[in-house]
Amino acid sequence: MADAKSKDRYAEAGVDIDAGKRFVEVIKPIISKTFKSNVMSDIGGYAGLYSVNLGNIKKPVLVSSTDGVGTKLKIAFMLDKHDTVGIDLVAMCVNDILVQGAIPLFFLDYLSMGKLNHDIAVEVVRGISKGCEQAECALIGGETAEMPGFYAENEYDLAGFATGLVDADQIIDGSETAIGHCLIGIASSGLHSNGYSLVRKIFFDWLKMSVSDYVDEFGRTLGEELIEPTKIYVKIIGNLIKNFHLFSISHITGGGITENLPRMLPKDCRAVISRSSWTKHPIFHFIKKAGNIPEEEMMRTFNNGIGLIIIVSEKDVQDVMQQIQAVGEKAYQIGWIEKRGRKSALKFID
Repeated sequence: MADAKSKDRYAEAGVDIDAGKRFVEVIKPIISKTFKSNVMSDIGGYAGLYSVNLGNIKKPVLVSSTDGVGTKLKIAFMLDKHDTVGIDLVAMCVNDILVQGAIPLFFLDYLSMGKLNHDIAVEVVRGISKGCEQAECALIGGETAEMPGFYAENEYDLAGFATGLVDADQIIDGSETAIGHCLIGIASSGLHSNGYSLVRKIFFDWLKMSVSDYVDEFGRTLGEELIEPTKIYVKIIGNLIKNFHLFSISHITGGGITENLPRMLPKDCRAVISRSSWTKHPIFHFIKKAGNIPEEEMMRTFNNGIGLIIIVSEKDVQDVMQQIQAVGEKAYQIGWIEKRGRKSALKFID
């Protein structure tokens, strides 16, 4: 017969089931703040249940996306600040389904650590919950995994999964974009969650800076600048879709404008972008100078101050920009659509 100590062998190996159960109980009230009447399950079950209210949607289409936060997590580790990367996680997923015109319904997360650090894990989930509140979607479930020996102490990885809904007749796929349409850029909050491998190399390897260093150009410490959460555009786009015809939406993530905008253009259309038409955050000027990075590489690596690009008819430009600015966001008319011919899909001008 096994002795009493045998019950703790799994914990000795690095996985504490009881600690996991206590963690779930702590995060339940945090997560429940994101719940709507559609949520039919509680945290802790095998799966999340969500009742879909179709409303006026005649041809419902589910839209889903998955993403992570990337090496921006290294900044969270350096700062020992874990309550914002969850916002990044939600943003990277929900902003991707927005480009199809879908409004997020629910979100799932995956958090993996070597050994469950209760305080860190709670802060991470707190950020995910806050992101879901901003995105007006429910956090209906997830997975917290302990993987001893797989991660450094107090480090972790995150993955997120968003599901939204759109009417088949209202899907935004860029196919209706035409010559003469105009491009509006909606400002980012900074770096968002892309390019951090290069950013870390420049600031920490080359410049030998610390996250606690105050940077005059930023008006705050380097760590505060680098940890700034990714902007969530759900409310902005949701309101615009109700009032205007959006022909295309591009989420400017990894690959920058150079790689992301052409993904939503018809083959006969070419986007012309004026790089001087918007105000870039100081962080991008700093990175370009410190890293001696060519403009082309900047545009292919970072968002450079534009987190989302929408394409509208010329007659709607001013009204769209006014509506965006009315909710406190910055918007810029950054370009137009012309005939492509044999030319490349994208042209930058100064």
